[in-house]
Amino acid sequence: MAHIAEGQYAALYRSPNESDTVSVESFYLDRDPVTNGEYLAFVRENPKWRRSSVPRLFASEGYLRHWASDLTLGRARPDQPVTNVSWFAAQAYARWRGNRLPTVAEWEFVASASVTSPNGRSDPEFLAEVLAMTTKSTPSTLGVVASSAPNYWGVRDLHGLVWEWTADFNSALVTGESRGDAGLERKLFCGAGVIGASDFTDYAAFLRFSYRGGLSAAYTGAILGFRTARSVPPLSL
Repeated sequence: MAHIAEGQYAALYRSPNESDTVSVESFYLDRDPVTNGEYLAFVRENPKWRRSSVPRLFASEGYLRHWASDLTLGRARPDQPVTNVSWFAAQAYARWRGNRLPTVAEWEFVASASVTSPNGRSDPEFLAEVLAMTTKSTPSTLGVVASSAPNYWGVRDLHGLVWEWTADFNSALVTGESRGDAGLERKLFCGAGVIGASDFTDYAAFLRFSYRGGLSAAYTGAILGFRTARSVPPLSL
C-alpha cells in the first residue's frame, strides 16, 4: 500500500454552506486495484461470497460472471483487476484484509495527482490525458494491473483501467440522467450536473460522479472494480 500524506481535496460539488475544500487525513491506499487472483483467495476462505452462494440482495446476477466457476478463473487472468463485484462484496473483501474502501474524497484526492505533482488539476495536459483514458472505448479484454506509471503517491491505474467503488459512492451527485441510465459502462453523461460544480475544467471528474450517481450497492459491472484503503492509527500519548 502507498502512504498518502494529509492534504486538501478541492471538492467538485459542495452545498452553498460547505467549504470548497475537504481535509483528507493521512491514510494508506492500495497501489493497484484488487486482482482476480487476490479475490479468488478471498472467496476460497469465505464460501458465502462465492458466485453460487451470494444472495441477490448483496450482488446482482452478474456477480463474477467472467469467472468459469466459483473457484476457477477460466479466461480471466489472475493479474487483471477483479470486476463484476458489488459494493457489499468489495466491503467484505476489504474487511477480510483488515482494510476498508476509500472515501470519495480520498479516492479523488489521490486520483488528482499527476506523475510529478500531488495536484494535477491545474495542469491542462494532465487533465486532457485523464479525460482521454476515461472516455476511451471499452476493450474486449481488460488490461492487467500495474500497467500504467505510478502517480506522485506511487498509485497506479486510477484512470482508464476500471471504474472503482468508494465507501460513500451514494453520497455523489445523483441526476435524473445518471440514475435512469442503464448503459452506465458505455455511455457518457451530458452537462446538466455542472450546476453547482467548483471546477468546470475537469470533465473526467464529472463523468466519475455521474457514474457513481447511477450505482446501487448490489450492482455488478464488467468494468467496475475496487481497491482498499486503511486509516493511519492515531499516535498514542
